[in-house]
Amino acid sequence: MADLPNVSDTSFDEEVLRADKPVLVDFWAAWCVPCRALAPILEKMADEFQGKLKVVKFNVEENKDVPAKFGVRGLPTLLLFKSGQVMETLVGSQSKSAILQAVNKIL
Repeated sequence: MADLPNVSDTSFDEEVLRADKPVLVDFWAAWCVPCRALAPILEKMADEFQGKLKVVKFNVEENKDVPAKFGVRGLPTLLLFKSGQVMETLVGSQSKSAILQAVNKIL
């Protein structure tokens, strides 16, 4: 399974907003149990969509600016970006099928 790269306040613009393909950002925290449960699903999706979709993690405990900018209030929050714009927002624990449905809308 893919080891998902971490992005931060400083790398977010380059890694997400200027990415050449859609990006699924997992906003998480170490203490968040649903976040940890979601991680294996996202790792599998990163493998399945390799070359078509970039999947990254964003630790909200270590970085505060980007979550505030995009209104992230609950964890986990998944934001799906395409061409620097938020296309989909999923908040809370999600099934793989719900995430796939959101991803397939923009691919």
